[in-house]
Amino acid sequence: MRNIELWHILNNFYFIVIDYKMVFTCVFCEKEWCYMTNLCEGCRSLKHTKLLYGDKFNEVIKNVLLRNDQGITNKEKQELTKEKEVVESAMELRNKKLKKNVD
Repeated sequence: MRNIELWHILNNFYFIVIDYKMVFTCVFCEKEWCYMTNLCEGCRSLKHTKLLYGDKFNEVIKNVLLRNDQGITNKEKQELTKEKEVVESAMELRNKKLKKNVD
């Protein structure tokens, strides 16, 4: 029978002791369980990539994944333009059908 205990330490940091081996939650994603380490495999890979590329990693995350005010404004304009084009094409189609029915 396995000896399993849940321990709680400061700052809501939990770890489980299974047969007296420490099992931690990943400090980055807080989802995966780690044995004797702070980071799970996926988060460790991200950390390694960050260490390899340094500031370039931060720039890519900031420019590609996060939106600033200008990016939000551009996205709103794109969506409004798409809606406007759909409405205009529907109106043109309706006008063509009306003309065809009149003739």
